[in-house]
Amino acid sequence: MSYCPNRTEVAARAAYFIDPPFARRHAGDLPVEEAATFKLTLNLKTAKALGIEIPQSILMRADEVIR
Repeated sequence: MSYCPNRTEVAARAAYFIDPPFARRHAGDLPVEEAATFKLTLNLKTAKALGIEIPQSILMRADEVIR
């Protein structure tokens, strides 16, 4: 099971933080941001091997299910 920030969104925002050295801005002037969206990934094959049963309510919320 993995619950982490959406990598696509994080990569898209990275350009904003890479640009400052070229725009002659100081790193201390950049705002602190946190991810707005997260992705829930479940690995059912591994869960089964470990004897873990994932409830249907969690399966329905998953963004990705590895079977």
